[in-house]
Amino acid sequence: MTIHETAVIHPNAQIDETSSVGPFCIIGEDVVIGPNCILHSHVVIKGPTSIGPGNIFFQFSSIGEDTPDKKFKGEKTQLIIGANNTFREGVTVHRGTIQDKGITSIGDSNLIMAYAHIAHDCVIGDHNVFANNAALAGHVKVGSFVTIGGYTAIHQFCNIGDYSFTGMSTSVTMDVPAFVKVASNPARVIGLNSVGLSRNGINDDVVSLLKKAYKLIYRKSLKLDEALIKLEELQQKHSNEHLSILIESIKISSRGITR
Repeated sequence: MTIHETAVIHPNAQIDETSSVGPFCIIGEDVVIGPNCILHSHVVIKGPTSIGPGNIFFQFSSIGEDTPDKKFKGEKTQLIIGANNTFREGVTVHRGTIQDKGITSIGDSNLIMAYAHIAHDCVIGDHNVFANNAALAGHVKVGSFVTIGGYTAIHQFCNIGDYSFTGMSTSVTMDVPAFVKVASNPARVIGLNSVGLSRNGINDDVVSLLKKAYKLIYRKSLKLDEALIKLEELQQKHSNEHLSILIESIKISSRGITR
């Protein structure tokens, strides 16, 4: 374990012997850092926070801080981070609140670029990219293989479905279904995220099926309930896991989908 002499570490913090802590880092009470993590310099981590293996934190990232939510009264809430995530310069991540489950969680292999913000009680999946200055309000859920464009702002309690995409400076106030691409302020749907599907190895047959589903939702002038019936019929015919993901992302929506 390499710990720079200028780092300040709380006595009960647990740091794996394979991890390194750079100059002027501050690690607070109830922080657990797993194997092979790298804290470059000026990183602040407050607890209770649990960090899995292989995470990298760049300078001035602030991880596990108290939320500024006015309902927060200093309760001992948590931040849980999985494996192999990269937190670039100035990223901020807050712990949860007791008004939700008390946990903010981040999965595996996410790239969170400079000055992005993840607020209290957010739930982030795996293999996502958050571009510079992307901002998530409280209680947002982001699936996996999602790209969130620079300066995107996402309203609290929104769900962002798997393999979806937001363009630069998008303002998201309703749920974004899986595989859908949105842009502008306010967000509007601009197509299926075909490029993202291709980059993540989704084969052409599945992409064609998802295009049919997309047209049912957005091009056939159907009410959403009517579109869902058609989607279920399509799923009965093809029994496809990706189509199932799309259908479920619509069914679980509580704010309504961007449409």
